[in-house]
Amino acid sequence: MVGKYRNPTEAPSNVKAGDLAPKMLVEQVTEINEFDLQDLCEATEQSILEGGGFGWLAAPARSGLENFWRGVIQVPERSLFIGRMDGVVAGATQFVRPTRNNEAQSEAAKLTTNFVAPWARGYGLARNLAVAVEEAAVDEGFLVLNLDVRETQAAAIAFYESRGFVRWGKHPRYAKVDGNWIAGYHYFKDLRKMEAQ
Repeated sequence: MVGKYRNPTEAPSNVKAGDLAPKMLVEQVTEINEFDLQDLCEATEQSILEGGGFGWLAAPARSGLENFWRGVIQVPERSLFIGRMDGVVAGATQFVRPTRNNEAQSEAAKLTTNFVAPWARGYGLARNLAVAVEEAAVDEGFLVLNLDVRETQAAAIAFYESRGFVRWGKHPRYAKVDGNWIAGYHYFKDLRKMEAQ
């Protein structure tokens, strides 16, 4: 099943006149067919190999990835958004709501695991995925959207800051990669400002 968040985009600024811009689509999914699941696993593996594996340092077995993505869809507090380029699943992100017992943070959601396969980068698909989560959070009445990111993800940091996310903290031992600690940044966005726009 597909949700209502579809964000086709215009050609990015780096596409010249006469070039064929890829067709992009972002959709919220509540189930996933085998073809899309395999595309999603492939995009995940490629992202992990390029160092953007949202926690993984090495790609797990394909069956592990399949189970991971099937599990994401089953968790009531999570919504999976997939991004397509020319019909092929090339990336994803998750919208995470607080658990019911977390009343103190009931108005704050989280954007997590936003990634795009290396072959699909530079066209705005990661942006469209993130914007879809922002829109979903506003539609559901959340007032704050949180996220965190490794300090090495310069493009993601620049993008989130351009979208109005405010860095509120730095975790000096956020992730350990190749035996070295990498810092991470924590961000929030006041969604009431989005509603006013």
